[in-house]
Amino acid sequence: MSISKRKLRNIFKLTSIEGIKNANGSVHDTPWLPLAEKVKPITPTAIIYCEGNFGKIDGKTANGLVRHSLGYRILSVIDSERAGLDAGEVLDNKANGIPIVASIEEAIIHAESIPDYFIFGIAPSNGFLSELDKSIILNAMSLKMNIVNGLHEFLTEDPLFLESSLKNNVRIIDTRKPKSKGELRTFNGEIHNVKCPRIAVMGTDCAIGKRTTATILANELTKKGLRVALIATGQTGIMQGARYCVALDAVPSQFCAGELESVIVQAYEAENPDIIIIEGQGALSHPAFSTSAFVLRGSCPTGVILQHAPNRSYRIDFPDCPMPSVASEINLIETFSNTSVIGLTLNHEGMSWDETLNAIDWYTTEFDLPVTDALSEPVDHLLHIVISAFPIIASKLGKKG
Repeated sequence: MSISKRKLRNIFKLTSIEGIKNANGSVHDTPWLPLAEKVKPITPTAIIYCEGNFGKIDGKTANGLVRHSLGYRILSVIDSERAGLDAGEVLDNKANGIPIVASIEEAIIHAESIPDYFIFGIAPSNGFLSELDKSIILNAMSLKMNIVNGLHEFLTEDPLFLESSLKNNVRIIDTRKPKSKGELRTFNGEIHNVKCPRIAVMGTDCAIGKRTTATILANELTKKGLRVALIATGQTGIMQGARYCVALDAVPSQFCAGELESVIVQAYEAENPDIIIIEGQGALSHPAFSTSAFVLRGSCPTGVILQHAPNRSYRIDFPDCPMPSVASEINLIETFSNTSVIGLTLNHEGMSWDETLNAIDWYTTEFDLPVTDALSEPVDHLLHIVISAFPIIASKLGKKG
């Protein structure tokens, strides 16, 4: 469906051509300010671009925002291959009222106004935009939408996009853009002053569900009355609105452990949490990534939950790299870091309900650990992993209950 010029004019009248002032409370500000300084008291609206990838591995940013978003109110997802479907139905067989549409024009018609933000929701393995992607983003800017970009290619360093942001009075948020080197911190051991349990959710591969499991766990513990600090370590978690975060894969390696340690200590001192949940990255055994090592070094976790996809034979985007066994990954984690794997969570991709249940039973017996699937099994099973490992959390839950 194409949008008529009259329809577009009417929409602009509704939002005002000054547009962004009415929606976000300001006419213009520097396009490269950190995300934390962008979020207004009224949750801004957003559409997510995920053409050809929603519900797939490379659509993980869009998938994550549809499941959970504190920073933005998601109005629709753009993916012409799945247009007409409900985003929640596609992801989890549970409708959530977020429609999938075929184009920006359809997204605007559905919103009946110009959304505050256009989020690029695809996470390609190379981390860069195609020329088509760039033209689509520039089009969104011309329609007076602010841009959220989670890739390694920083639009705030591209003269073409900076010119467009000034011309159209819109902002650009490069989620992965790190602080200046003068502000970065090295590891200094302050993490050992953090006395509450620290659980890192690690995995046997990238794009396997670590962030989703960490978010579900943090949300459920919060609902039970505990003070929980969730530490995001990737672009999607930052976009979702995590208060404490660092995009580790964009930080120079010398500072990764220190930056993560600093964020955790900051959360501990500010929130006095009962427990801290740290989102893992990649896999410690993965030859292409090093961020898992920094997660373990920087957080010094008192426990690890390991996420695994039983039906995945090869690493995502690496057809020559077979998946590691759960046993080998546990051994590697516990040898590399002074910690223990306290439970397993499964990703049921490509598996039937019965196959998932059989896998849970098998891994439980094989490793004598609590095992669950965070998306398909009751959330109490996920809580059981934490309660079994940390009696102090069990006692606090008892008091809250």
